Amino acid sequence: MNELLHLKGHFTQKSRPGGIGSPQLRGGARVSVDDLKKLYDDLSKMLSFWSENKLFDGALVSAYYNKVAAKSNRISALLSSGSKTSEETIVGARFSDDKEGKHIITHFVSLKAIENSMVFLSETSHILEKEFGGSIIASAFNEKNNINRINFKKYNISKTNFQKVIVDSSYIEKFDVQYNKFDLDKKSVITVYETNRDIREVLKSLGIEVFDNKIIDNTTILLEREQIESLIDKAPFLIAMATEDLSKIMPFKSSETKNQYEAYIPPPTNEPIVGVIDTLFFKDVYFSEWVEYHRILDKNIEAHPEDYSHGTAVSSIIVDGPALNPDLEDGCGRFRVRHFGVSTGGKFSSFSIIKSIKEIVKNNKDIKVWNLSLGSADEVNKNFISLEGSVLDQLQYENDVIFVVSATNQSAKEPLKKIGSPADSINSVVVSSVGKNNRPAPYSRKGIVLSFFTKPDVGYYGGVCPEYINVCEPLGLTKVGGSSYAAPWISRKLAYLINILGFNKEIAKALLIDAAMGWNPKKYYKNLALVGHGIVPTHINDIIYSPKDEIKFVVSGISEKYDTYSYKFPVPLNNNKYPYLAKATLCYFPKCSRNQGVDYTNTELDLYFGRIDGNLIKSLDNNRQSTDDDGDIPHYITEKFARKEFRKWDNVKHIQDEIKGRIAARKSYDYKLWGMSVKRKERLASKDGVGIRFGVVVTLKEINGVNRIDDFIQLCNLSGWLVNKVDVQTKIDIYQKSYEDIEFE
Repeated sequence: MNELLHLKGHFTQKSRPGGIGSPQLRGGARVSVDDLKKLYDDLSKMLSFWSENKLFDGALVSAYYNKVAAKSNRISALLSSGSKTSEETIVGARFSDDKEGKHIITHFVSLKAIENSMVFLSETSHILEKEFGGSIIASAFNEKNNINRINFKKYNISKTNFQKVIVDSSYIEKFDVQYNKFDLDKKSVITVYETNRDIREVLKSLGIEVFDNKIIDNTTILLEREQIESLIDKAPFLIAMATEDLSKIMPFKSSETKNQYEAYIPPPTNEPIVGVIDTLFFKDVYFSEWVEYHRILDKNIEAHPEDYSHGTAVSSIIVDGPALNPDLEDGCGRFRVRHFGVSTGGKFSSFSIIKSIKEIVKNNKDIKVWNLSLGSADEVNKNFISLEGSVLDQLQYENDVIFVVSATNQSAKEPLKKIGSPADSINSVVVSSVGKNNRPAPYSRKGIVLSFFTKPDVGYYGGVCPEYINVCEPLGLTKVGGSSYAAPWISRKLAYLINILGFNKEIAKALLIDAAMGWNPKKYYKNLALVGHGIVPTHINDIIYSPKDEIKFVVSGISEKYDTYSYKFPVPLNNNKYPYLAKATLCYFPKCSRNQGVDYTNTELDLYFGRIDGNLIKSLDNNRQSTDDDGDIPHYITEKFARKEFRKWDNVKHIQDEIKGRIAARKSYDYKLWGMSVKRKERLASKDGVGIRFGVVVTLKEINGVNRIDDFIQLCNLSGWLVNKVDVQTKIDIYQKSYEDIEFE
């Protein structure tokens, strides 16, 4: 087996090429005076509606697009005002309910912005009538001379704004007030649109009193059923998102009788600590010395025996899973657990748990890996991330932590359901359950999330009849099944990669997903919605070692500018050709904005890796989103295609050579090196991705079975890379030494 290589070196940072040209109409587009008048009438109705509704100083206006709109396709002149661009006024985004799933983007703007937009539309309509006979097509609009010949001094609009309004109008079907429909009959967590007015004042003016302990932030509150009915009756346009507060754990388990279980386990020393947030923990089990237990649940809530089963079972896997299940020996050893009991074994309050999780992570900075095997029986919404999921994403963006979340379960008698919160957390590693035959468990629930995010991330063994997972519960050994019991095995692996081997969370997650995908990811495509990227290998060695014919290395970088790149990967040649298949997996943890709805992740990192031809990286997946043949001009593809084929806006990217037919060595170009480029795009003006860290796993498979790792190491050293072989025993020794007590004489 070949060791995993950790390459450390210098990535170069490059700003985005400047010089944005004049606005252009897309091919085939046509804009007429009638189109502009229709939008003018829409905004006139909006002005009238919001002049009468004085809940806040401004207006909520939704733009209905005729497609899934890329950031560059969003309106730029309409609904802008003064120094505030249209982009800066966005407070929500969703997809339409029709088959095409087009964008509906909601803006919070001043009444003056609506009036200005009406002037723009009126003047643009006037120019279109006078100069172009009432309509214009793309070929005529994009011809500079046709625009430059117009004397704009005669009109009350600049040339640039005229062009922008034409392009804006080509993408918009209508403007309207968005009324989101929610079927709520219980206490629920409500998220309202941001209106720059304190949420307490807004609700008070509607006759709804809310105490501070029911408020998470200025847009999210917990309301009783009667309060919700009042809000829906008086101001339904305020509600952006809503979910019922009471969630229910849905573990699937066998009905086998429990037996008293005693086993020898040595006392803990300095093993890594994994955080567990779950139901209560029973202190009288054989491994209790390995668990530091904190009951967070209100002491006034009475606990019953069944309230200790789930949490105790989850912690038993993290501490001593392989001893309980020898066939799942993973080589990771034992782990200590810091267990926080936040709920009973039945229903629980999402609102309360969210507050608890925030406080727990804040007060336990030493823990890097957190296991959360609680989940809702309700399905996630197709247009927004759950509140629980968004809180986990925020915590992982702001802190150096990673959450492992179970993919939730359902009864085998139910129709196939979507996953429940918080399994829609984008930054977390979400784990579904499979049987020993590698097929999805019968209690599996399906992704995807927000139309294209791959959730769950991976599958693992969580117990399926008759091959259940052995766990320790309060009454003894129990055979169980559920995604709740698949997640702790992945927590063990991540804790090993991060705490023992010293990888950052980006590389650790990338290693996990890369190993799950293997060399034939298409075999999982039919089960993508059930097992995500694939099934993680059982033993840790199958993640950190590779066969003799493979070179596997990891790199990590920080995106400071638009392009973070290196053209210095010296892949060994043979007869002036490259005899390899190649693949690469990238992971990063972006800041996310729940109030942006379906446009949830704020930062996009676009991965390119492959041979260098001139100044162009010939990426493994033929990705040309950001470069054309000259290496600089963006290559146009639709936003829908980019999301589907190149995972645009996803925080996990996997690219690889397509394996089909006879595999031949590839030609080399004049530069004789390979390159990697990570290009950053921002959804919002706040540029939340500046300084974001990423990790990449690259594997080169020699098609003739030759071991070329020594040649690669030598060439890397000559090219300025510092190459470290990941020696597991040395890493373990270093970890143990770092925790030894030093006595000073």
